[in-house]
Formats: sequence, C-alpha cells, structure tokens
Amino acid sequence: MRLSPHARLLLCAPIILCLASARPFLAQQQPAAQKQPYSQQPVKAQQPPSPQAGQPTSPSSGQAGQAKKPAAGPAAPQSTYHPILLLVQGPTQDDGQTWSLRIGLRGPERLDRTNYPPIPLEPAEVVREGSTDSWIYRAKDSQTGAAVLVHLTREACTDPASTTKYTFSATVDHAQIGSAQGCARVATELFPKINNQPTDDDDDPKDKPPPPTITHFKPPIYIACTNPAGKLIVKRGTAARTVPGKGGYQPALSHDGKRLLYTTDEKSEGNAGDRSISLYDWTTGKSTELLRGSVQQAFWSPDDTRISFLKFDGTKWQVWVMPADAPEKAALVYPGEVVSLHGWTDAQTILVGDLQTLFWIGEDGTLKQSLASADLYGKDQFSLSSANTVRVHPLNPNLLLVSAELLQAPPTAAPKNASTPGKGATKDAGTAPAQAFFLYEVESKRRVLLSPPNMTCSLAEWSRDGLQIFFTCREPSGAAMTIYKMFWDGTSQTKVQDGYGLVIGQ
Repeated sequence: MRLSPHARLLLCAPIILCLASARPFLAQQQPAAQKQPYSQQPVKAQQPPSPQAGQPTSPSSGQAGQAKKPAAGPAAPQSTYHPILLLVQGPTQDDGQTWSLRIGLRGPERLDRTNYPPIPLEPAEVVREGSTDSWIYRAKDSQTGAAVLVHLTREACTDPASTTKYTFSATVDHAQIGSAQGCARVATELFPKINNQPTDDDDDPKDKPPPPTITHFKPPIYIACTNPAGKLIVKRGTAARTVPGKGGYQPALSHDGKRLLYTTDEKSEGNAGDRSISLYDWTTGKSTELLRGSVQQAFWSPDDTRISFLKFDGTKWQVWVMPADAPEKAALVYPGEVVSLHGWTDAQTILVGDLQTLFWIGEDGTLKQSLASADLYGKDQFSLSSANTVRVHPLNPNLLLVSAELLQAPPTAAPKNASTPGKGATKDAGTAPAQAFFLYEVESKRRVLLSPPNMTCSLAEWSRDGLQIFFTCREPSGAAMTIYKMFWDGTSQTKVQDGYGLVIGQ
C-alpha cells in the first residue's frame, strides 16, 4: 500500500519524540573529561554551583559574559590533601651520619640512619595547616612506641652537602632520638608495589615468604662454636675442625679468623679454681696454653696484636692486657673490681662492667666513659648478672647488643619444672634463668627487644659487617640448644646449626 506524505509524517512523529526525550540521558553517559596528570600543587576544595533563575542552560541561550554569578553556598570543608610518596633526607653530619624518612600513602613508614637498623613507623593522622602548603604528619615508633612528628612545607630546600635543590623542606622529631631538619622530594621509585598494578599471574601473598629487608650483607667465613657434644668447633666455609683437648668455653676468634682463644677449667689438688687460656691455630691445627691460674674471658684487640683478659688477685677480678706473642709480658691495666669483660670498642679502649656500671677503660687505665646499669637494663625487665654480655657494633660505638637474664620468664619460655604459667621459672638450682637480647643506643637510651618471644636466647654476637646477629636459644620443650641468626632489624630468623656460643672471625 502506498502511503501519502501526510500519513508517513503521522507515523514517524512518535519515534522522533522518543529520540528527542532520550538525548539528555545519553549525554550523561558520555565519558567524563580525562583527568589531568598528578600535580604537586595541593587540591583546593571547591564550592558546588547553585542554579539560579535566568541562568543560561546552554551557550546558545545567551552570552556567556552576561551569565549571573552563582550565589555563595555553605563553606566547603578544609582539604587535608597532602603530597605522597616522598623521601625526606637529612644533611651529612660531621661524623658522616645521614638519615632519611619515607612517607607513603598513609604517612611516615620508615626512618633510616647510617649504621643503625631501620625503624618501622606506624602512620597516624595528617593535618594541613590552614590553607598553606604545609602539613603535619603524626606517627609512632613501632618498636618503642615513641611519638614521631614530621612537619613538611612546600618550599625550596637545598642540601648544603650536595647543593641539590628539593621541592619541600621538613623537620622530623622523634621523642627518643631527637630532632633533625632536612629536605624532601617526590620518590615514587621507592614504592614499587604502589606503582605496579597486580597481574593475574601473581601468587597469593600468603604463599610467598616475606622478602629480605637486608640484601648487601656478608656471610662470615670463619666461625667457632661448641657442638652438642661439648667440643669446640672451628669452621672455615664448609671445612670444620675440632679443637684438640678436653674442650673449652668463652671462645674468641681473631679478626682474620685463623686463631681461637678459649678458656679451660684446670681442676687439680689444691687449685680447684684454676683455669687456662689457650690458643688454637687453624694453620697448624695445634693448641698452645698461654696462661694458667685464676684467669678467664680473653678477647683480641682490633688489630689482633694484644689480648685482654680478667685475672683474680685473691679478692677481686681485674683487667689485664698482654702481647699476643708474649704472654709473659702481661700487665695490669685496671685495678678496680669488675665482673665481666666485653671486648674492645677500639684499638685503645676495653669495655668492662660490674653489676652497677658499664665502663669504657683506656689501655692506660683511664676511665673514658660509663653507663649506669639502671639505664642499660631498665627497671622491670632484666636482672643484673655476671652472665650478661654486651657487644659493641663493629661500625657504630653508640649501638650495643646486650644479652641479659630476665627478671621473669615469659610463659612460652618456661621449662617443664616451671611454676604456674605466667609466674616464671621456679628457683630450683637446676633451672637456668630465662634470657633475652636487645639493642641499646647509648645516647638516646632507646631499647629494642629482638629476642624471639617463644624461646630463651643469649650469647648474641654481631657479624663483622654489623648487619646480622648470631645467637643461641634453648627450646621450650627440652634442653637442646640451637644457634640462630637474624638481620639486625629482627627479620629473617634462620637456624644455623645445633650447638651454642657461636663467635665470628673474618
């Protein structure tokens, strides 16, 4: 049937009306304008426009310049937008120390200092100061709970050491360590997990071991320890040798790893308290007795030319020093009473202690420095004991590694003959007290417990590069002793071997 033009127009009218009514909805579905790339300028809160009578609804309905201004609406909330993914850096000090602080999506994440383990931080609130380009970040030290405050301002900053110009200036305040000023820059390269999108091939994070926090460490070449049979063992790589004789304790390896000092009990009629200090030579495979009498705790000097040790004069233990190749020339260094010798802190200084104070003694007998045991051990966690050991970091004399007896054993570390859980070990003579080890910063008095919470551990020693800690633990269920290692930030704990008292040479 052929329709007239008038009839065709009447049939198409409803379709035209439907399309016209659909245009506004379709327009809303068009993609929004592409966002501009991330800008370092802070985002300012804007007020939404209010529709006004007579306001043009399209450019064609009137001249844009004649449009009425929107009426003032309610005040918009202050934006707390803040720069993210930053690295704050401090200038190099006279002693070569530097520091840096990472700021991530939520705020401060980690504080690094030269020759100190990194400090993990727990971010808190971020506050923008008025409408200025200035922000205050709050956080806390995850290990000690100390408050951390970072004040960041968008203003030009120059590192005086490198003359490099940065976008931000910053001040960092740590309640224990103190304050420092530095510069900051955008550092997205430090946050690869944020920048990289996950893929379908990624495994479940629960199935992956955590990545190591330390990568440029040096495993020791020479070590010595006591095996489960009570014999002293010296290792060079995978080669192991047993020290001849009836065994010994208090091992100390030379810095080249080729000579081992150790103490042996020499029980004889009328001299029940006699001991000997002997030297085992890796090259010859032989042991030589250096001293005999009331002696113990021998340590090598940093250059391996001298040996310090303790000698009992009938009433008290005193510090002596002898040439490594001439023990007959041993001489008294410090006539005062001590209970422990902890080694050398530098070529002329020996670290010793009584039950009240830690002393830095010069080889000429002068007192260079002291530290009260109350500051070192605190008041309610560790006890004062001659069995406690202190080891100075190889590169940082301000950082101490301390192994000490606990005043109260943790429930998980209590042996089988312990009293009620939570009350610590019993006082039976056969029960060894629980022990733990921690890091202590002399200047700031910052103390960080590193011991595994489910074991009693002691005899902690630094690796020569200062990035690893080797220590001995006793399993809760028995008397077996095992040597472990971890990084100095407490991560990546790994079993080394059975035995105890591991020391490191080269």
